[in-house]
Amino acid sequence: MEIIANYQDTLNKGVVLQFLQDEGIEAMDWTAVSPDLNQIEIEHICDIMARSIHQRHIASQTVQELADALVQISRKLMAKAENQSSVSIFLVVGLCDTEEPQLMIFLVFLGIYLITIIGNIVILSVISFDKRLHTPMYFFLANLSIIDIIFSSVTVPKLLIILVTGQKATSFSGCVTQLSFFQFFVVAECYLLAIMAYDRYVAICFPLNYTLIMSQEVRIRSVIACWACGLVNSLVQAISISRLNFCGPNKVDHFFCDVTPLFKLSCSDTRLGEALFLIVVVVAGMGPLTFILVTYGRIISAVTKISTARGRSKTFSTCASHFTVVALYYGSGIFSYIWPSSTYAMDKDVKVVAVLYTIMTPMLNPLIYSLRNRDVKRALKKVLGTKGIK
Repeated sequence: MEIIANYQDTLNKGVVLQFLQDEGIEAMDWTAVSPDLNQIEIEHICDIMARSIHQRHIASQTVQELADALVQISRKLMAKAENQSSVSIFLVVGLCDTEEPQLMIFLVFLGIYLITIIGNIVILSVISFDKRLHTPMYFFLANLSIIDIIFSSVTVPKLLIILVTGQKATSFSGCVTQLSFFQFFVVAECYLLAIMAYDRYVAICFPLNYTLIMSQEVRIRSVIACWACGLVNSLVQAISISRLNFCGPNKVDHFFCDVTPLFKLSCSDTRLGEALFLIVVVVAGMGPLTFILVTYGRIISAVTKISTARGRSKTFSTCASHFTVVALYYGSGIFSYIWPSSTYAMDKDVKVVAVLYTIMTPMLNPLIYSLRNRDVKRALKKVLGTKGIK
């Protein structure tokens, strides 16, 4: 009854209390009621409550519904009155729901993170120092390395803290900040991979006009557009999450703060936010992927017209690294974000797949480009001053 008593300005306290006493439900276990209702359901229950109280007309199954409704409405009114999230601290579960430090897993992910940072810095250094790599393809590769460094730094350090200390608490603002940066760079990388596919298409299908089409101005504008799209998505998702109320469970069933698990924790109506997120997945995810597939379709069509097998093999090799990166990134990303949101936080496989595109792919990108690219290996050998790299 204490919950109802706190809202006498909104509900007629005397009428409600008298009604509950008359119906013999004042001893009900209010704390056992789930607060997960949307706005339409609340309005419907308000209508039931009003008619039940004022008309004194109670159907056989209405008493329990009315009791539940009073608790639900009180909690919703509390969240709305505060005009902010009542949950100020989130608990990021991590890879598994345990409070104990996990030192072995910590060492594994620490090693992966160090390889990611060092590998991408090496790629950046090699491209910067070797003038032969000052071409459109390697300009985009350098930007991919920058994105991968920041992308992995958004999620991995927090995961490492969780693994080594078992401390999973993060503030609401910290959670939204992590989400914002993650959404920024996940979309920026989607568009950058599409631009890189177009670069390969121009290089193979229009080799004589390659430098003219992919001029410095075009390259810079393309990269700025990729980052701008990421920024727009970041702002949209951050605002969408910031406007939600969180008045119940605070466990984020993931190893970082992302949009979908936070939707599941909100006690607000998330339909608009989920619709916006679906639009982002289609436009910023499936859009670039469709463009990449169409581009590679045209590349394959052009390569098959080359008369010699050696010529075809050499041409395909220039696309092999990029195609491998696209397959890894989109293969795991699609599984995570196309997976039904209703089962997202309950399906542990999604966490495993998320590790692939948030942690493993940034580490593998420099390895793929260095091991499969003769120009990079030659430049790396020159920088290191050794002939041991073949």
